[in-house]
Amino acid sequence: MRGAKEQAALLAWAAEKLAAEGAPQAAAMRSKADAALAAYNSLLKDAPAGQGAQARVSLAHAQKKLRVCRSVPAAMGAAPSKAGAGALLCDCDGTLVETERDGHRVSFNRAFKEKGYNCEWSVDLYGELLTTGGGKERMTRYFRDYNPGAWPHPEAPAKDHPEIVALHKLKTSLFMDIVRAGELPLREGVRELLTAARSAGWTIAVCSTSNEAAVSAVVQTLLPEFAPTTRIFAGDCVSKKKPDPEIYNLAARELSLDPRKCVVLEDTNIGLRAGQAAGMSVVVTKSIYSKDEDFSGADLLVDSAENVDFSADITAMLPQMARA
Repeated sequence: MRGAKEQAALLAWAAEKLAAEGAPQAAAMRSKADAALAAYNSLLKDAPAGQGAQARVSLAHAQKKLRVCRSVPAAMGAAPSKAGAGALLCDCDGTLVETERDGHRVSFNRAFKEKGYNCEWSVDLYGELLTTGGGKERMTRYFRDYNPGAWPHPEAPAKDHPEIVALHKLKTSLFMDIVRAGELPLREGVRELLTAARSAGWTIAVCSTSNEAAVSAVVQTLLPEFAPTTRIFAGDCVSKKKPDPEIYNLAARELSLDPRKCVVLEDTNIGLRAGQAAGMSVVVTKSIYSKDEDFSGADLLVDSAENVDFSADITAMLPQMARA
């Protein structure tokens, strides 16, 4: 396993160095890096009981090393992988995958049941609650405004209340089970759009208000070829959730990119507002719950990523100076 991890890290480093120099072998090298780390990941399933935990730690280290390797050429002052390349910053739930109705909602209800709470979120109610970003914040709003009688504790519900935190941790675990079981497929056109972005030398990142472990499970399970080099900004890495732009501001800083070179892929009004407030272009792919929301001001509004042409639509959103 160690050899596969080191091979993946080395190949990723070589790919980024080649890309920085404009070498045509970069894309193929990066694909080999993705495959090497995926092979290493698959070995975890067959690891002896005493080695599983250590192997997972090694995998996390390898993934971190790959991300670091990806940033080294820029840190050294080298040119970007391709002239005018930007960043595609993707929301997760409802954007990459239709997770909300049949994933997160179901997981919340299972968590409530396991913890003995007399409440269940219907499809319509969950649609209303989605106007609040963040799972812990969503539960707080529900117990405070919709069903205070279901809250059995003397303290008022709050996102940092130990019971809200415990419920959210259980819900996340149940959600990850659903994802890993393959019950939630990617939305149409997502893989093709990400592939086009990577081929053009763009950075890909996921910016979500969901728990980081849940977002990572989605990326690793459904987009394994992108997982090693995709930065994830999620959960409590920011104090303010969408529609506040903090998560997109953080991504731009961490990726050392001008916000004008970042294009956001979202599915909700609060996501659109967050991207716009960060000074970024925003593409909205309407989802099950968001189809009737106000998307005024979106740079592109479509039913799914299948309707987005990367070359004609996305790259045209970068300012002229970035594409020169």
